[in-house]
Amino acid sequence: MSNELEVLKIAAIIFSLMVAIIGHEIMHGYVAYRYGDSTAKSAGRLSINPIVHVDPIGTILVPALLYISGAPFLFGWAKPVPVNIYTVISNGGYRAAIAVALAGVTYNFVLAVAASFLFPVFDQPHSLFEAFVGLFLMYSIIYNVVLGVFNLWPFPPLDGANALRYLAMEFRWKPVIDLLNRIERIGMILLIIVIATPLAKWFFMPASWLINLLLG
Repeated sequence: MSNELEVLKIAAIIFSLMVAIIGHEIMHGYVAYRYGDSTAKSAGRLSINPIVHVDPIGTILVPALLYISGAPFLFGWAKPVPVNIYTVISNGGYRAAIAVALAGVTYNFVLAVAASFLFPVFDQPHSLFEAFVGLFLMYSIIYNVVLGVFNLWPFPPLDGANALRYLAMEFRWKPVIDLLNRIERIGMILLIIVIATPLAKWFFMPASWLINLLLG
C-alpha cells in the first residue's frame, strides 16, 4: 500500500506542477490574444497539449533534481509563450501590457484558491482515486503559490519585473525604468543568488504564509 501511495504522490506532483507551469504560460498568450496579438495562437502555443510547452530543462530536469535532492520546494518553467508586446501596447496601452505580464501569476493564484476550496473534501480519502485527487489539490495549492510568488519578484526576466517596467512606462517613472534596464543583464545572477542563499527564506516568506492559510 505504501508503494501505491508513493506512486500516487509522484504522479500528483508531476501533474500539478505541469498544470501550474503550462497554464501559466498559456495565460500570457491568451491575454495577449485578447489584445489583438495572435503570435502565440499562430504558433500553436494556446493549446493545452503539454508536448508543445515542455522545456526539457525547466519542466523535467530541474523539478526532478529538486525532488531527488529533497529540496523544500519545487519549481520549474515551460517554454515561454511568444508575445508581441508592441502589438499589445498599440491596442491596449501599457495597462494591457501589465495585464499580459501578470496573467500567469493571476492564473496561479486563482488555481491555488480554487484548489483550497476543494481540498477539504478529499482530506480524508476512502480510495486510491480520492487519495490522488487530494494529493493533486494539495500540491496544486503549494506549487501555484510558490510559482505565483516567485514570478512576482522584481528581477528581470520575471513577470513582476515586466509588470513594474510597464507600470513605470505608464507613469513615466524614468529612474525605475533605468534601474530595470541596468539590472536586466544580471537578472538571472540575482535570482541564483537569492535562491541559493538564506535570502530565499525571506523572499519565499509570503509563499509560506499563503500556503499555510490556504491549507488551513
